[in-house]
Amino acid sequence: MTETVTVPDVIRVAIVDDHFFFRQGVRDVLNVEPDIVVVAECEDGQGALEVLKSVHPDVVLMDVNLPNVNGLQITQRLKSASPDINVIILTAYDDEEQIYRAIRIGASAYFAKDVAPAQLLDTVRTVAEGYYVIANRRLTPEQAEQWLLELYRRYGISPEDTMLSPLTNRQMEILQLIIEGLSNKQIAMRLGISQQTVKNHVTSILAKLNRSDRTQAAIYALRHGWVRLPDA
Repeated sequence: MTETVTVPDVIRVAIVDDHFFFRQGVRDVLNVEPDIVVVAECEDGQGALEVLKSVHPDVVLMDVNLPNVNGLQITQRLKSASPDINVIILTAYDDEEQIYRAIRIGASAYFAKDVAPAQLLDTVRTVAEGYYVIANRRLTPEQAEQWLLELYRRYGISPEDTMLSPLTNRQMEILQLIIEGLSNKQIAMRLGISQQTVKNHVTSILAKLNRSDRTQAAIYALRHGWVRLPDA
């Protein structure tokens, strides 16, 4: 957890999201505020870490569903390298267990993308001061620790658990193709591997995610931001 700090005179914000118009809308909301300035934008996970470490913003608005590396993985790595950077997760999925996992790996707040502009601005200022925003409540680091403990007891999730995928890169690639609607045979042809190898990977995916079929595994991975829905 971060310690409470004095809010900077100007809050430097970075936006990490792969949708241009969403970034533009958020940027427009932020830049009209005299105490907030957008200093960087990233559209994929691959380059986000390098940019964020270089720019070192006070607050990062982080999407979960990003190309290459998902936003939760970036958050965890970013907080390990720069614990004073505050991350607000913005995503399509908003449930208590997901919030718990995001806060556990270092995020300071978690909102669905339809958050009202006024609430987003207030949250940017709040986390810049070193506080947390959980379930629309402003919490001190100590209160956030207590909230995490309560959620740990409720869900039985190890405090050391993270949102990083337990799947290998190849398994993630296969799961992405499953989401795109490809059969095992089509996946084998696409990747240049045997159909049996694909079947073996699918079996391993289901075991690792504790899911009974491909559809359940795909939904689970989508909700956790490990893979993306194909573009329309």
